[in-house]
Amino acid sequence: MAEGRFQAMVGVLVWRQEDGKYLVLQRSPARDWAAGKWECPSGRLQQGESFVQAVHREALEETNLKVRIECLLGTAHFYRGSETPENEMIGVNFGCSVDDTSGFEMSDEHSAYRWITAEEAQALFPHPEFMGRLIARAAQYQALMPLELRQLHWDDDLEF
Repeated sequence: MAEGRFQAMVGVLVWRQEDGKYLVLQRSPARDWAAGKWECPSGRLQQGESFVQAVHREALEETNLKVRIECLLGTAHFYRGSETPENEMIGVNFGCSVDDTSGFEMSDEHSAYRWITAEEAQALFPHPEFMGRLIARAAQYQALMPLELRQLHWDDDLEF
């Protein structure tokens, strides 16, 4: 493959503290890539922006929610279209919680939203679909990660 540059992006999987349900958003039919697919808030980093800054900006832009980073869920490598260097994406997926969803507003990047359980996610997104795997990973983290470890991420001190 030809040498080139890739773009960095974040995925922001949001869950409600009150019931542990996960937010999934359906991409608008007008989107240039993956129209109609279900996803979590996500987007490319802007020049000079850190991953943590991008998490908070994307969450606000796409949901109007202020999120708290709970954990890193994993990374993703994919092509946004054909497998050419200009379409190559490297993503870091964050697990984030929200206490108050009363200010939720869906952006025009999406046409629908749902709050779903981990069990519902497995039915909606059967393996190997990305969203099902991401939500399953988040549910594992929530079940296994002690509060003290989650608190290490709360001040957004993830970047050195």
